[in-house]
Amino acid sequence: MTSAARSPQAVRPTPEHPAQRRVLSVLVLCQALSGAGLAAGITVGALLAEQMLGSTGLAGLPSALFTGGAALGSVGIGRLCQRWGRRPGLALGYGTGAVGSLGVVLAAVADSVPLLFVSLLVYGAGTAANLLARYAGADLASPARRGRAVSTVLFATTFGAVIGPNLVHATGNWAHSWGIPRLAGPFLLATAAYGAASLALAVLLRPDPLLLARERAAAEEAAEGVPATGRTGRTDAARGLATGTAVMVLTQLVMIAVMTMTPVHMQAHGHGTQATGLVIALHVGAMYLPSPLTGLLVDRIGRLWLAAASGTTLLAAGALAALAPPHSVAALATALVLLGLGWNFGLVSGTALITDALPVATRARTQGLVDVGISLAGATGGAASGAVVAGAGFPALGLGGGLLAVLLVPLTLLRHRGARESGVTGKAGA
Repeated sequence: MTSAARSPQAVRPTPEHPAQRRVLSVLVLCQALSGAGLAAGITVGALLAEQMLGSTGLAGLPSALFTGGAALGSVGIGRLCQRWGRRPGLALGYGTGAVGSLGVVLAAVADSVPLLFVSLLVYGAGTAANLLARYAGADLASPARRGRAVSTVLFATTFGAVIGPNLVHATGNWAHSWGIPRLAGPFLLATAAYGAASLALAVLLRPDPLLLARERAAAEEAAEGVPATGRTGRTDAARGLATGTAVMVLTQLVMIAVMTMTPVHMQAHGHGTQATGLVIALHVGAMYLPSPLTGLLVDRIGRLWLAAASGTTLLAAGALAALAPPHSVAALATALVLLGLGWNFGLVSGTALITDALPVATRARTQGLVDVGISLAGATGGAASGAVVAGAGFPALGLGGGLLAVLLVPLTLLRHRGARESGVTGKAGA
């Protein structure tokens, strides 16, 4: 895989837009805030459902619900961004996530399972906005720096997402002092975090990167007399879109399935919320913290290399999760770190492949639809994970997920072969 198809946008060098630095700065701030909101559902969602429903087999439902809500949110946010720009779409997504977080708290206080389910769906819109923001980072980036632009936005999520799980105990105690169930405490933090991210993005994200990218593309087309789609090899672009989507869907399914049931698995073997919070914090850190290096590798070595590395890393994570002694926090933490790292490789490389393939005129709508598939994959993994653990055990879930993820290796090899047959080579789209 020494060379692969160059993206249509990568054929002709494009300079970085002067507004890109400001756009990335605003997105970094908002992602740092929203990361804390994202962490709430990851850390205690399954535990709260198990407590309210009294069933381990149904503990995967919260993950399924908020990732299903993310799918619906991706459609809505994508359409808003397509019509009005990134700023109104993402701000509304973060704000909706805040409303859903507050609903989860109210459901826990009222011990209302129907309200819990509805609120988790609404909460998923915040997850959708958190992920869709990575595309905003790439709107004005030059093709040679797209991986690094995406990774900068993802990296910013680390701050809130790592701090959030470590505040489970503190927010639980604070919630308890107000007569609120302890496991609802992190969702109070999520309410404030998503709300602050929504306000900051609505006020500060000016100019809008997507609208500016459209203006720039239109000016270039007028100057050259060639539509953007005319520079694109349609077959190669379609392959890039399909490959990028498949990479992100598969990595999301495996990551969500294993991650969702890890807190339940640990609690069943005597670990408390502090140990669980630490493991999840390390996992979330691995999801986002390596992003600068991942982005650099995606730009320098190639998209397909990192997609293949995602599959092998997730296989290692699943195998270690299956073999780890249940009493060993260190072993489980290592497995979850590898799980997060494999997801990071897949998300950054897949996002770059998709952005390379899409013309700016239809970019936001298609990106939203791609993220619907990602969210549905997460919902499937979350819903199935509880049943798999209840029926076959946590080791079966880990091993099965790893074997599924390794399918990315032959997938990327096939894509590489298609790229070579197209006769257009280069690292930018590899």
